[in-house]
Amino acid sequence: MNIIKKNIRTVPNWPIEGVMFRDITTLLQNPDALKYTCDLFYSHYKEMDIDKIVGIDARGFIFGAILAYQLGVGFVPVRKKGKLPPDTISCKYSLEYGSNTVEIGKDSIKKDEKVVIIDDLIATGGTIAAAIKLVEQLGGQVLECGFVIELLDLKGSELIKNYKIFALSEFEGE
Repeated sequence: MNIIKKNIRTVPNWPIEGVMFRDITTLLQNPDALKYTCDLFYSHYKEMDIDKIVGIDARGFIFGAILAYQLGVGFVPVRKKGKLPPDTISCKYSLEYGSNTVEIGKDSIKKDEKVVIIDDLIATGGTIAAAIKLVEQLGGQVLECGFVIELLDLKGSELIKNYKIFALSEFEGE
């Protein structure tokens, strides 16, 4: 999995002072690293009984949509407020440098559908916790949450400790 970490750029003090931003655009630009990352997700999830992949705005869309395609299942976007057509439900959450609101289409998840949620990273856990809440409000069952990166020092996994987490790489506060 070293190819993943080697292809993630760290941008200090962005978007605000004190944040070490883990930029996956460098990983996306490298076709070998992108393929490797997507293949790891597919290998992990290919034997699971999954109905839908939920991808979180915006970088979770990339890996989530590819994984949904590979698995032959539906893809559902969780977007920032005001980006999806009606009818939606929403959830407000806190993140490491502010707060936001995400939404999901009311008809996107059916009762008892088995769902995996994909995002590029887990930091404080606010975004993934909001996505889990939205999926469950619609009656979906969250099987696991998958990430390219887990930022260990921000302890986001503690916020969702009752859910399985699969992370392809980890970063401390370095």
